[in-house]
Amino acid sequence: MASSSSLKRWLRPEVYPLFAAVGVAVGICGMQLVRNISGNPEVRVTKENRTAGVLDNFVEGERYAEHAVRKFVRNRSPEIMPSINSFFADPK
Repeated sequence: MASSSSLKRWLRPEVYPLFAAVGVAVGICGMQLVRNISGNPEVRVTKENRTAGVLDNFVEGERYAEHAVRKFVRNRSPEIMPSINSFFADPK
């Protein structure tokens, strides 16, 4: 009986959005960490790569910096909701 009441105390529906927001934030951080470890030319995980010193790998750096999301948003307007912004901002 005591375990049922303690389970009810910790599982409250009003904190589910908080769990979701924290889960998304942790997921984004984890994705960025994996991206940096696997794709960043400045990060060297193996000992052989670390002993190489400073490399002139401009092509790898350019490929890392110009990723797909940056290419997608390059020619878009820097607004979250442009139709709503133009509705309220543009006089008619």
